[in-house]
Amino acid sequence: MIALQKISTDIWDMKYRFKSGKEGVVDATIEDSWDRIAKALSRCEGKKAAHWKREFRSALQDFRFLPAGRIISGAGTGRNVTLFNCFVMGTIPDSLPGIFDMLREAALTMQQGGGIGYDFSTIRPKGDHVAGVDADASGPLSFMDVWDAMCRTIMSAGSRRGAMMGVMRDHHPDILAFIEAKRDQARLRNFNLSVLVSDALIEAVDQDADWPLHFNGKRHSTLRARELWDAIMQATYDCAEPGVIFIDRINQSNNLSWLETIAATNPCGEQPLPPYGACLLGSVNLSRFVADPFTDTADIDPEALKACVATAVRMMDNVVDVSNFPLEKQREEAFNKRRLGLGVTGLGDALIMCGIRYGSDEAVAAVDRWLGLIANEAYRTSALLAAEKGAFPLYEAEHYLKAPMVQALDADVRALIAEHGIRNSHLTSIAPTGTISLFANNTSGGVEPVFGYVFNRKVLQPDGSRVEEEVRDFAYLNYRALFGDDAALPDYFVEADGLTPREHVVMQAAAQKWVDSSISKTINLPRDIDFEAFKSVYRLAYDLGCKGCTTYRPNDITGSVLSKPDAPAVTAPVSGATGAGATPAGFMNRPEELPGQTYKIRWPQSEHAIYVTLNDILETRESEDGETITTRRPFEIFINSKNMDHYAWTLALTRMISAVFRRGGDVRFVAEELGAVFDPQGGAFVNGRYEPSLLAVIGGVIERHLNMIEGVGAPVTILPEAQRAAAGQAEVEAVGTRPPGPLCPKCHQPTIRKLEGCNTCTSCGYSKCS
Repeated sequence: MIALQKISTDIWDMKYRFKSGKEGVVDATIEDSWDRIAKALSRCEGKKAAHWKREFRSALQDFRFLPAGRIISGAGTGRNVTLFNCFVMGTIPDSLPGIFDMLREAALTMQQGGGIGYDFSTIRPKGDHVAGVDADASGPLSFMDVWDAMCRTIMSAGSRRGAMMGVMRDHHPDILAFIEAKRDQARLRNFNLSVLVSDALIEAVDQDADWPLHFNGKRHSTLRARELWDAIMQATYDCAEPGVIFIDRINQSNNLSWLETIAATNPCGEQPLPPYGACLLGSVNLSRFVADPFTDTADIDPEALKACVATAVRMMDNVVDVSNFPLEKQREEAFNKRRLGLGVTGLGDALIMCGIRYGSDEAVAAVDRWLGLIANEAYRTSALLAAEKGAFPLYEAEHYLKAPMVQALDADVRALIAEHGIRNSHLTSIAPTGTISLFANNTSGGVEPVFGYVFNRKVLQPDGSRVEEEVRDFAYLNYRALFGDDAALPDYFVEADGLTPREHVVMQAAAQKWVDSSISKTINLPRDIDFEAFKSVYRLAYDLGCKGCTTYRPNDITGSVLSKPDAPAVTAPVSGATGAGATPAGFMNRPEELPGQTYKIRWPQSEHAIYVTLNDILETRESEDGETITTRRPFEIFINSKNMDHYAWTLALTRMISAVFRRGGDVRFVAEELGAVFDPQGGAFVNGRYEPSLLAVIGGVIERHLNMIEGVGAPVTILPEAQRAAAGQAEVEAVGTRPPGPLCPKCHQPTIRKLEGCNTCTSCGYSKCS
């Protein structure tokens, strides 16, 4: 046995060890964590619970089976968390109320620890007309900014922050802006971005045809297909995003293609899911199943591997029954299909321990053999579970047995499915497994090659700082233990950056054959790769049957977490404020004290006054002349009232707006968006001005506060006390009265007049000829 490295025990202690606020440390050892998980997942086995607890515990021993992090940290703790790692949320309606309903669902899901994926293609493009308010739409990217701010604000269970995937269809009118979004180093940092690439776009690129951009049947513009493809490639070449998802292939090969349409994936891309789809993740650690490593007879022990796969499938199926779900729709989706995502980790190490070079023809054959064994055993186990516990509720043999993945299985497995049905609609998926692989004594992650046999990793500490720790690869440690530190490494010891792009892609394609969902894999490319050669990697991935493609070329935008001792890490530039509380990327820690202003407002539906507090942060910088300049910008907002009827939405609103403030930049759009919200119960006059809703009043308070400090980032100027008092007044003059005439779509005042054949606003000057 090779002793655990410090990073493995550190990760266990920080992420997976059960610590209770009441009881203190509950898991004294890693073995205690395994006991906790085995006990929690065996409870639904009835009279055989004790037997299956022993079997589950055996599978977990020595990291042979690695449940996903949510399961390791949450199972058996009694916490209100989900054991599912990832979700795709519901379809976003193209309306403001619907969009913010979806934001609320996302927040609730992240609060319980789930990562989420969204298709933002359903939101109308920027500049499109919004008939209800006679205004121009702000477009999907503006709402992605709101999601991004929400994600920064809500801390997921334990020490994990939420992760998000944002996708957009290749024909959406805002697709070019989506592609370019990550060039802004402060924007959408909590999102992974991918383009949903259709077969039609690939065909249009081949034919050098025109490509129309359209929304809801309306064509907005046309460009050359190659222009769009090159824009995707150039952005990815420069800053590693967006990724590419071959969405038609995903839907065509889906086991449930007759039942559901997939339009998004989880944050890392290995789980294409329908609306409210959820999937469990877990990985069989291939490095622990190599018999006689580093010998001529080294190979995977097939019987031991099959036994572990069978136990893992039952364990994961039980998670569906014991997990919490943030939303009832997610529970229904999970129970109706019982989707699993059993994958592998340690493939790169297993190949090395068998003397096989990653990316070689021999490695492709090994992947086909090993993953074929896993897929067949997983489906066999699920069919036997169906005989014991019942098939998933939406199973239909007529359609299911025709699925491409089912057709690829061994004849005896297909016969079992035909006889009993199947417990789980999907069974295989390959996740990146970065953290759990480090936990397992730094086993190579997922289907990736070994990054480096010795490398430095930046590890986040509880106080927010980062320290570098030297980490050694599991196969490398075993080789050194057998042959000594001076032994030369054989040629099959190859690192990720020593592989050709083709060697990466052929391995992903070989694994995809036996994966009914998808694969998260990064194709590492050299910084100096030619752009045309770079583009050919994506075309090769498409031609070989991959469901997506993600590359990484070292660049100055994305930075790095890993670095080899002999090479400096690529570090992202630091942007943003330099004042009190500044942190990298401009995201601020809260100082102990902040200056601010409290505003008192009233609203007809509330008998109690509402108090809005806006606190600001002071920042200092040095001018070119050496003069110290102090600036002031909003940092956070609080809304308080004795009326607690709207506590939930006011709390959510303050968190979202505060997150936007802390991000920095021009935040006046917050006041504008709130000002455009109409209350279906009717508005009211406030200080002689008709306000369409309480939210619009709050937006006005924010606007007045920004004016008081003379804008974001401007030198500090405090208005005279009398003006500040006037800015804070917002007493209702007439309660619940309707406006005497039509409202101006720009300033929302009842001052529209018919002048010279045009509807003209006498308050703001808006004019539109009828």
